[in-house]
Amino acid sequence: MFKKILIANRGEIALRIIRTCKEMGIKTVAVYSTADAESLHVRFADEAVCIGPPPSSESYLKVSNIMAAAEITNADAIHPGYGFLSENSKFSKICVEHGIKFIGASPEMIDRMGDKASAKATMKEAGVPCVPGSDGIIENFESCEKIANETGYPVMLKATAGGGGKGMRAVWKKEELKKAWNDARQEALASFSNDAMYMEKLIEEPRHIEIQIVGDAYGKACHLSERDCSIQRRHQKLTEETPSPFMTNPLRKKMGEAAVKAAEYIQYEGAGTIEFLVDKHRNFYFMEMNTRIQVEHPITEQVIDFDLIQEQILVAAGVPISGKNYTPKLHSIECRINAEDPYNNFRPSPGRITTLHSPGGHGVRLDTHVYADYIIPPYYDSMIAKLITTAQTREEAINKMKRALDEFVIEGIKTTIPFHRQLMDHPDYLAGNYTTKFMEDFVMEDE
Repeated sequence: MFKKILIANRGEIALRIIRTCKEMGIKTVAVYSTADAESLHVRFADEAVCIGPPPSSESYLKVSNIMAAAEITNADAIHPGYGFLSENSKFSKICVEHGIKFIGASPEMIDRMGDKASAKATMKEAGVPCVPGSDGIIENFESCEKIANETGYPVMLKATAGGGGKGMRAVWKKEELKKAWNDARQEALASFSNDAMYMEKLIEEPRHIEIQIVGDAYGKACHLSERDCSIQRRHQKLTEETPSPFMTNPLRKKMGEAAVKAAEYIQYEGAGTIEFLVDKHRNFYFMEMNTRIQVEHPITEQVIDFDLIQEQILVAAGVPISGKNYTPKLHSIECRINAEDPYNNFRPSPGRITTLHSPGGHGVRLDTHVYADYIIPPYYDSMIAKLITTAQTREEAINKMKRALDEFVIEGIKTTIPFHRQLMDHPDYLAGNYTTKFMEDFVMEDE
């Protein structure tokens, strides 16, 4: 087992990993930018190393500084969390070259699954259902036009190196294709320095449902059931739940088997998710694979009583997985609390938290790194907390979430708490009747 793990991240996920390491008797090293000197992950780690000024490019994304921190503290493993360098194959490779275990996917796996076109080709080989569309990267606009005609409108153009909704364009008719092709490529080039595109059939009224998987070094994989991530704004998830209100037992069995088949086909090691789009007829199609821990992993932990971070560490240390596929016995919901103003188009709201009162009680979990008098820096993602409620039924979990949101007081900044409170009363949400288009029609009621 590892003696010391460096956490190459910040905020709530860094604190989350530190907690599990402490419970396992493993020493921890926090890294931090000067903007995060007062953050809780710095305070609770056994050691802390400053790796640069506030901008991510000069700190949390600076591989040389992180590797130097690992060397001087004699860390024998690095946990990248999510975001930042968690799906960076060069970083994974450098860790291998320096004899430090990267608690995540191998460089080859990240490259294979990180490129969306190659991931789709791999999944087709594995026999996993994929959305109809181009076979790999589209060479030019003439090919694009031909594939769109064969696939049938509407279609979705996607950047192969994409993420966060960048380089994506929905095209409803032939006349819109040329402009969408140019715009998507331009945006992809600016965002990822790569304008390569692929195309998929646009799935109407889709649900975004992902299957949590874990694979070990011996070629075995298992799934830990599904999470419904359909409530999104600009392709960024706002809330998640498990089990999905749209799921049936036969569909869960089919999707779970497909996810395990995919993981074992590529001999995936570690925790990851197979992301699917599910249409209104409950046909499911592979969308992408995330080769890291997910923001929303706590809801899975809650419904099956399982520490996913501990499992990541055990698998990285060569321990075989149990091989058991899990079915949720409870219902769990996560609300991402962001420092944003939901009454002002979700504008970021960094600044000092003057008052903080955290909700508590049975079935309430709060993952956060903030406290009263903490200053939220403007340089990073605006998520400051994850509020999770767990109960016997969906209705009980929603009622518990309403109560917890009412109890959650954050003053000094704007947060998305009012949005989530209104969402929990929305008739379509209460009925479990929502798709990835839900936020297009959602309007905040007056304060």
